[in-house]
Amino acid sequence: MGNMGKLMKQVQKMQEEMIKLQEELKQRTVEATAGGGAVKAVVNGKKELVEIKIERDVVDPDDVEMLQDLILAAVNEALNKAEEMVTNEMGKLTGGLNIPGLI
Repeated sequence: MGNMGKLMKQVQKMQEEMIKLQEELKQRTVEATAGGGAVKAVVNGKKELVEIKIERDVVDPDDVEMLQDLILAAVNEALNKAEEMVTNEMGKLTGGLNIPGLI
């Protein structure tokens, strides 16, 4: 029964470390740009869009579709970077184990 107790302590420690990491990841951000930097999106480790910046010269009332495309591209790239950051950090903690529902 000693091995089971040891395993439970390890699992509990890992859970505590995951909670701590999740809190840290909320504070970390990644950014992505589109249109040569005309649109910048910033996403946190919780995969929330926290900032978007649009250069004034890219706003063309006659070409709203282009601006929409640039925003989508920047946001999607930032979200992908955030996902990669979270996956990498969780992988360090879990030793590469794929544990569903962690984040």
